[in-house]
Amino acid sequence: MSVPTIAVEGLGFSYPDGTVALHSIDLHIHPGERVALLGPNGAGKTTLILHLNGIHMPQHGSVAVSGLELSRDNVMEIRRRVGIVFQDPDDQLFMPTVRADVEFGPRNLGLEGDELDERVDATLETMEVADLAERPPNHLSFGQKRRVAIAGVLAMEPAILVLDEPTSNLDPASRRELATTLRALDTTLLVVTHDLPFALEMCPRTLVMDEGRIVANAETAEILRNDELLKQHRLELPYGLSIAVGD
Repeated sequence: MSVPTIAVEGLGFSYPDGTVALHSIDLHIHPGERVALLGPNGAGKTTLILHLNGIHMPQHGSVAVSGLELSRDNVMEIRRRVGIVFQDPDDQLFMPTVRADVEFGPRNLGLEGDELDERVDATLETMEVADLAERPPNHLSFGQKRRVAIAGVLAMEPAILVLDEPTSNLDPASRRELATTLRALDTTLLVVTHDLPFALEMCPRTLVMDEGRIVANAETAEILRNDELLKQHRLELPYGLSIAVGD
């Protein structure tokens, strides 16, 4: 059995107003897995992913990334290992050109010269934005910005890539192109989404969260065939879409 890329054990967290956001969460994601995280608004999904790279620190339980347990002493290394791409790419793009944005992270790791150039070039190619390298990010379409934001995180070579609502505000063609690119990545993925068909397309395994708890953990098709489970946790497939046995 491989060392989990993400190992969450008994994770509990409450906000200062007393709201309990996470109740004893247990979660393992292994190298190379692609896992979807579903749940209604307010389920605790964002609170959970903010623990994965130390933006929130555990009040109870533990978080480990590739065997390294999260603590205040090693939070910077944890943040290098866990790359989070937030829902709004404008929150992550701040340099004058696409290339400068993508090289910002590895440059701050100490990369320079040919090694830096090769990593940035490879990442731009992987995300199919090499032709945008000298463009200002604020001149890009929303879909292009999302690709550049992902490239900036991938350039750090994280152990896991966490995508928060990656298909929001994308037109159908951009959504399809992003899915094709992501499926080709040799990277462990955790995809937080309300887009259930995208979860089915991308992720063999799905977790469902509600009220700060993981309430289901199974193959994605099995989850999406469970009408009672979906209804109970305010999840809906698009009208007319059904998941056949064997999907």
